[in-house]
This record gives sequence, C-alpha cells and structure tokens, in this order.
Amino acid sequence: MKIVVIGCGTIGKTVIKHVSKEGHSIIAIDDDKKVIEELIEKFDILGIVGNGASLDIQEEARTKDADLVVAVTSSDETNILACLVAKRLGAKSTIARVRNPEYLRQTEIMKEDLGLTMIVNPEQETADEIVNLIDLPSLLKVEHFARGKVMLVEILVEENSKLIDETLITLAKKINTKFLICAVQRGNEVIIPNGNFKIEKGDRISVTADTQLIAELLKEMNLISEPLKNILIIGGGKIAYYLAKTLISKKYKVKLIENNEERAVELAESLPKATIICGDGTDHDLLVEEGIETTDSCIALTNIDEENIIISMYAKKLKLPKVIAKIKRSSFLGMLNDLGIVNAVSPQDIVASKIVSYIRAISNKKGSNVLTLYKLVNNQVEALEFHARKKERIYNKPLKDLKKKENCLIACIIRDGDVIIPGGNDCIKLDDHVLVVTTHPNFDDLMDVFE
Repeated sequence: MKIVVIGCGTIGKTVIKHVSKEGHSIIAIDDDKKVIEELIEKFDILGIVGNGASLDIQEEARTKDADLVVAVTSSDETNILACLVAKRLGAKSTIARVRNPEYLRQTEIMKEDLGLTMIVNPEQETADEIVNLIDLPSLLKVEHFARGKVMLVEILVEENSKLIDETLITLAKKINTKFLICAVQRGNEVIIPNGNFKIEKGDRISVTADTQLIAELLKEMNLISEPLKNILIIGGGKIAYYLAKTLISKKYKVKLIENNEERAVELAESLPKATIICGDGTDHDLLVEEGIETTDSCIALTNIDEENIIISMYAKKLKLPKVIAKIKRSSFLGMLNDLGIVNAVSPQDIVASKIVSYIRAISNKKGSNVLTLYKLVNNQVEALEFHARKKERIYNKPLKDLKKKENCLIACIIRDGDVIIPGGNDCIKLDDHVLVVTTHPNFDDLMDVFE
C-alpha cells in the first residue's frame, strides 16, 4: 500500500514508526526540513518538505495514487483541508487528526460531507483510557474488543497476592469465572504462557474475560479496590479538559492545577463543577496545600514527561491509591516500572494502534481481516481481533489439534454474541470473531497464526 503521512510531530513520527514495519510504501510530508531528513535517515521512506495541505505538494507526493492519507499536523484545519485536497485528487482513504472540543459534535458531518474515512482525537481517546483506569482502579490497562463484549485487562501481581506461585492450570481450578492469561511481562521479558507457567510477584499479567464477568473475576482474585472519589489532575491541556468533563459526569470530585493563568480561566469557565487552581503543579508546597496527601488519584498530564514522572514518583511515595502519568517519549516507558510508576498513557501509541489496525484491515480485503488491534507490554505484544469471514481449513477442528506458530494464543472467540474463553476442545467457525495475542508483528490475517 502507498501511505502518505502529513505532519511529522510526535503523533506523525509514531505512526511512521509503526507503519514502516508493516512493509508499506510511505511518503512523509512536513514543513520542517530537519525533521524530514531525520525520518528519511531512520526509516525506509520518502520525504517531502512543504505544506501538506498545498495542492502542489500533494501533487508532488502523488497522493492521487495513495491508498491512505493520514493528516496529523498540530492544526485541525490543516488536517481537514489536507484530507479534502487528497480526496479530490483521488486518494482512496483519508484519516484526519481533529482535537478541538468545538468540532466534536461535527465529526459525523465532516466524515460524510468531506469524505473523511476516520477522525482521530488522541486527547479524547487518551482521556477515555484514563477514565477506564479510574473506574477500575485495580487494573493497569483496559482494552475492549468485539464492540465491548470482551475486555483485556492488565494486572500487577503485588506482594501477598493470591495469584503468586499459582500455575495457570491450578488457578483455573480455583476461580469459577472463565478467563485466560494471555501475556506476562516479567522484568524486560515478555511471555506468552502455557498451562504450567507459574506466576511470580511483580509479574504484569494480561487477562481476557467476558466484560459482564470482569467484576466477578476481580473479586475472585481479591483485586477489588475501594472506589476512587477525589481526583487531582496536574496540567490543563486538552486531555485534562476531556478527562475532567467525563469524570465530573460520572460524579467524581475533580481538582485541576494549571500553570497558565489564561488557560486556567478558560477551564474554570468550561468546567464550572471542577475546582481549578492556577499554579505550578510541580511545586511541593502547592501540592500539599491543595490536598495531594488525601486525594484518591493523581494524574500528571503536563506537556513535559520529566515533570509527569517526578509528580508521579512523589504521589507514589505518598501511597495514593491510583497514580497515572502521560508519557510522550517511548524511550521512557521501559524504565517507569522500575520507578514504581505502573500506570502510564501514551497518546501517540493509542492513535498509532488505531491507524495501524485500519491499515491492516484495508490491506487484507480477501481473508479474515483485522477489526481491532492494540499494542501491549510497551508495544512488544499485539492483541488482534479477526473476523473469520472466509472459509479456511482450520475451521471446525479442535484447537488442540491445530499447529499454531510459537508465541501465539487464541485468547477468545465471539460467536453469535456469546463470549467463549477457549479450551483445547473448542474450535473456530465461519463468521466467528477471534482474539489473538502474539509477539509476532504484522499479522493481518487469521491464518497467519497457524503453521
């Protein structure tokens, strides 16, 4: 496929990083010559310096031949215009990054009237992920598959956990709710476990289960935490706005600290039910004065990763029940666990996964294509939802009789709306939705899982 990425900031670079591994032809467009030169040197791509919304630049990039144009500059209007130009030139599909809250109600109109295939809002989607972590505070990560019917959650095995020293086989006998542990992070090692795998303290385990049964599962695992009530948000950007608005609608008590006076006034006007404080969220005295020691959750959302890390480390030292940090630099993600920061969100990775999922879906229109994709364990594991829509030799055969590639796991099957946590005697049938967890990159067809 030919893919044109317009705008090579943090989001654009992450999209290029993920998509370049998929074997597609990529052209990057940005008005910063240095950025384009760095990308050309780092990845096997072509680059053009200029305004991605310009007709001349798009003609130079031959977007008329593009299978997909992704516009992710910092300007919503530029992204919309770039996609409009690309569509008029003949690009098959277009994706625009649109972040302004004022445009939210217009997204469907924009998609229909302007021919946009998809609109992505990194800030809104990051806020949604944080809300999931606040609603279920014992979890490190929450993802949804099969239109919400299946949840994949990440759990930290802490000291005194009843999971320690259990194998997957013994644990399944002790817990009545059907579930499957599909991936484990142990230090820097990633494991797709078998039944004899023994759980240890400090493991981060990824579990799939029926969404309706997840609360019961957590109860059986002694992982039900006290509900959070008081939320402290540091930083008043767009993520903070979307997050505070949603939390307030769910009856949480929200306090937000923003350093910029003009922005603080805007937030106070748009979020009248939140307490808005104008001040430096890294100031120890201010944090104490505003009650960080008695809050239930501290969420660090400043634009500086180092500030978010320091704030989170301080909050963890205070033993707050839930601490979440926004991290933009992927190189930081690997060290956060050692610093005691177990909850981190990465807006660019969230959006990149969504875009890669769409790319894999449209690049495989004949087979059992990807419907949903999430990156897990610092992007080392992929969880993919496939639609078994084409007749294959593997159907109607017990899974125990099928030879799968190493480090591949069938984590869940959804059939006629019912969730099946599969055992060896279960089988895949035509029209099933199948959740696969694997360390292999670039799967775009269900048959990629099997030898």
